[in-house]
Amino acid sequence: MDKQGKGATAIGRRRVLQGLAGAAGLGVAAGSAAAPALLSRSEIKSWDVTTDVLVAGSGSAGVSAALEARRAGVEVLLIESLPKLGGSSAMSGGVVYAGGGTALQRALGVEDSAEAMYNFIVSAGTLHPQLDKIQLYCEGSPAHFDWLVAQGVPYQEKMTKAKGLPFGDESLYYSGNELAWPAVDAARPAPRGHVPGVSGMNGGRTLMEALLARLAESGVATRAGVSGRQLVVESDGRIAGMVVQDDAGRFQRIRARRGVVLACGGFIHNREMLRRYAPQLYDCSVPWGNAGDLGAGINMGIAAGAEALRMHQGFAIAPMYPPENVLSGIVVNQFGQRFISEESYHGVLGDAIAFHQQGRAYLITDDDSAYKMHQDNFPLVAESATIGDLAALAGFPQGALQHTVAYYNRFASVGRDPLFHKSHHYLRPLQGPPYRVWDLSVNRAFFPAHTFGGLHTDVDGRVINSFGEAIPGLYAAGRTVAGLPTAPYIASGLSVGDCTFFGRRAGRSVARQEVSA
Repeated sequence: MDKQGKGATAIGRRRVLQGLAGAAGLGVAAGSAAAPALLSRSEIKSWDVTTDVLVAGSGSAGVSAALEARRAGVEVLLIESLPKLGGSSAMSGGVVYAGGGTALQRALGVEDSAEAMYNFIVSAGTLHPQLDKIQLYCEGSPAHFDWLVAQGVPYQEKMTKAKGLPFGDESLYYSGNELAWPAVDAARPAPRGHVPGVSGMNGGRTLMEALLARLAESGVATRAGVSGRQLVVESDGRIAGMVVQDDAGRFQRIRARRGVVLACGGFIHNREMLRRYAPQLYDCSVPWGNAGDLGAGINMGIAAGAEALRMHQGFAIAPMYPPENVLSGIVVNQFGQRFISEESYHGVLGDAIAFHQQGRAYLITDDDSAYKMHQDNFPLVAESATIGDLAALAGFPQGALQHTVAYYNRFASVGRDPLFHKSHHYLRPLQGPPYRVWDLSVNRAFFPAHTFGGLHTDVDGRVINSFGEAIPGLYAAGRTVAGLPTAPYIASGLSVGDCTFFGRRAGRSVARQEVSA
């Protein structure tokens, strides 16, 4: 671009910033119903609190950022909108997707490389991912696992080959789509799901207990029940701090001399945002996330000029297994046609249903592949002694399901699946009544959903504006960011792994910034 072009771009940015600052200073009181999302520094007569770094959000991203910033020797204040710290990470399985030869992998004799991990994430995930983040994450994965261990997260030298989050104390498993087609042909598979070695579904709580204990020892100041309302911007566009509101309705102005880290989660519980940005997730039956996932951090960042990426994406999960015997059934759409390998990771299956099959799908089982114990995740639609009667009862188009089952059985009987290459572990003909149809549709089944769209950041957590420039003093991490997790969600642990890894980088980066005047 020539000098004239550069000057025009710079003038445009300055005018945008001046316009935002002017709109913020129109005499609207902070916290009123019409309060702007951005407040000019000129409107702040005095600060109530001053710190070096302000972190908004207490999930694994915010806590990791706070720990690293504090380790760098700066003063840190962490706020949380809810009464209790922990964020959505405390509700998760606590899985961190790590590979490339972690200490746990090596102890269990698992061979892996950063290259194989990179190839899997790139080939199995969304189109045009952020390759620099993926490469950095894969190369830094072993050291990051060591950091988690150093924070007190407990792991056991035990591995399971069962599909799904371990219910025992195993700490390593195949947490995603590594063994299912087409991923299995694109990258050498390895178990990379690292989960705290505790029994039951307690990994997320255990992970956050360890991180929060370390936070309490670190000297980071914390305040729960305090919500971010407005970023405060200097005339040159630098973020100077934040206006916050506590549970009693009182407002305070917090100055952040080095910068602000937004780690406020996604927006799965903001129904208006969800309908606008991610309509395929709107009808999913179970909005999954902390009650504070209202999009506040994303909206504050956008108000400051941040670019938002992949706002339509998220995970939509159809947890069909366990038990694994159901994977010998077939999954069909509303037209009675298969569209995926049934052994696919439940995030990949859920994405295919929610985003590519109008939210409707069904599991067809014979007697051996049916759910044997009572379950209410997937309602029973119909049951019959023949596939033809089953199709009529369920309302499939005439002859469609019969054709699908006949084609599937023909090849399964000789150990082949020409369409989706289901592995031999689950491939066999459907034969043996009663035959059943189970509803996997997003609004009828147990169908958790969460958002992945968010602010554009670089590898150091700096928030990027629509001109491709970093917004001075503004950082973000976790599900406030469009990071490693994309749709389809290819493996459990990519989200918490992204939160902790890039949360740490954001904390180190903001701590290095010069103190603002």
